[in-house]
Amino acid sequence: MPYHDLDLTADREAFLMKSSISRRIFVSLLAATGIVVISMLLILQWSVDRGFLHYVNRLEQERLHKLADKLEQAYRVGGNWDFLKQDPAVISRLIAVTMAEMETARDQQHPPFPHPPLPHHPPPPDGRPPRFPHIERRLIVLDQQRQVVFGLQPSGASASFLPLTQQGQTIGYLGLLPSKFLSDIHQLRFVRQQKLVYALVAGIMLMVAVVLAMVLSRRLVRPLRQLARATHDLALGRYEVRVPVRGNDELGQLSRDFNAMAHSLQRSEQARRQFIADISHELRTPLAVLGGEIEALQDGVRPLNHHAVNSLHVEVLRLNRLVEDLYQLALSDVGALTYRKGDVDLVELLVEALQRQETEFKRCRLTLTTILPREEMTVYGDAERLGQLFDNILRNSIAYTDPGGAVTVTVEQMPHGVMVDIMDSSPGVPAGMEKRLFDRLYRLEESRNRASGGAGLGLAICRSIVAAHDGVIEALPSPLGGLQIRVTLPLTEVP
Repeated sequence: MPYHDLDLTADREAFLMKSSISRRIFVSLLAATGIVVISMLLILQWSVDRGFLHYVNRLEQERLHKLADKLEQAYRVGGNWDFLKQDPAVISRLIAVTMAEMETARDQQHPPFPHPPLPHHPPPPDGRPPRFPHIERRLIVLDQQRQVVFGLQPSGASASFLPLTQQGQTIGYLGLLPSKFLSDIHQLRFVRQQKLVYALVAGIMLMVAVVLAMVLSRRLVRPLRQLARATHDLALGRYEVRVPVRGNDELGQLSRDFNAMAHSLQRSEQARRQFIADISHELRTPLAVLGGEIEALQDGVRPLNHHAVNSLHVEVLRLNRLVEDLYQLALSDVGALTYRKGDVDLVELLVEALQRQETEFKRCRLTLTTILPREEMTVYGDAERLGQLFDNILRNSIAYTDPGGAVTVTVEQMPHGVMVDIMDSSPGVPAGMEKRLFDRLYRLEESRNRASGGAGLGLAICRSIVAAHDGVIEALPSPLGGLQIRVTLPLTEVP
C-alpha cells in the first residue's frame, strides 16, 4: 500500500475513533446527568406533593381547633346536639366563620408571606352559606357516648378526635379524616406552578449539561487523538514522535509511557542500524584482505609459499572468530545458549584460563600478578562458559594494555558471593564510558582499536554469560591506570 494511502487510512481511522469516542463520552455524560436531573425532578415533585399535603393536613388541624371552639359555643347556646342534627348546614356556617377569622389573622400577622391561600368561597346568590365539601365530607362530630352526630361512622383509628368540653365535662368529640390528596383548586394551582418551576429548572440544567458534556468530551478525547496519531506515526517508523504530557492522571501516565516506549524504540533502531553498519565493516575487512591476497596469488604477484598460506589462514581464523562470536550472541538473545551447570571451583577455572593465556602475556611483555585464595570457591555454573568468560576478559586486557605493562588478578570471598577483579595498566578508559564497553561492537578508537583488539564482541558475550549465572559484571577505573573488570558471582550454599 502506498505511503499516502496509509496516511489517508490513518486519518480516516483517527476521525472515526475521534467521533466514536467523543460520541460515547458525550452520550455517557449526558445520560448520567440526565438521569440525575430527572431523578431529582421526580423526587422534588414527589416531595412537593407529600410535603404540601402534610402542610394542608396540619393547617386543617389548626382549623379543627378553631372549629371546636365554635361548636362548644353553639352547644352552650342550644344545650345539646339537636341543633346540628336538625340543621347540618350549621357546620358550613361555622367553617366559613372559622376560615374568615383565620385568614384575617394570617394577613395581619404575615402580610408579605407568599404561602398558598386559604380556599375562599363567595356566598351563593340565593343567600345560603357557602359549602366546603372537601372538609365537610371528612368531618365527624360525636356526642358523649361517641355516637355520630354529624358525618360518617369513623372506621379504625384513621381520624384524630378532639374532645369538646363544657364546664369541665366532655360533651362530644370533633374529628377530621386526613386528606389523601389535594382537591381544592387553589391548592392544586399552587402545586402545579411549583412543579412547572421545577420542570423549567430541570430543562435548563439539561441544556447546560449538553453544553458541558460536549466540551468535556472534546477535551477528554484530545489527548487520545494525539496518542492515536503518534501511535500511527510510530507504527510507520517515525520513532522521533512524542506526545505532550498533561497532568498526573492515567492519561498523563499513558503519555509518559508512550514517550518512553518511543525513546526505547528510537534507541533500538539506532543501535540496529549501527550494529548492521559495524558488522558489515567488520566482515568486509577480513574478506577484503582474503580477496586481495588470493588475487595476488592468482596474478603471480605473490608466490604461493608457506608464508602466504599462513597469512590466509590468519584471516580465515579472524573471520571465523567473528562469526562464532556473533553466533554466540544470537543464541544468547533468543535464549538458546545452552548451559550445563554444576558445582565448579571458580579459582581452578581462573588458574586454567591464566595458564592458557600465559604465552600471550610473555609475548606482550606483561607482568602478571595473581592474588588467589587457597581454599575452593564453589559456584553453581557451567565450567566451559565460565572459562570462556575469563578467556575473553584476559584477552581483552592483553590486547588493550601497552607492552611492558602489568595485569593483576585477585579473587575475594564476599558474604554471599565471590568477587573476581582483573586489572590492567594504561591506557585507561575516559570517565563515564566504562558502561559502554559491554555494548556490541563498541571500541575506543584512541587506544582500543582494531589494530590491537577484536571486533568488540568479547565483553558483550561476557555480560550474557554473567547474567546467565545470576551475577554482575562491571567496568571500573583500574588502580594500575587502565581498566578493571569486576565479576561477582553467587557462591553455592553449603549445608
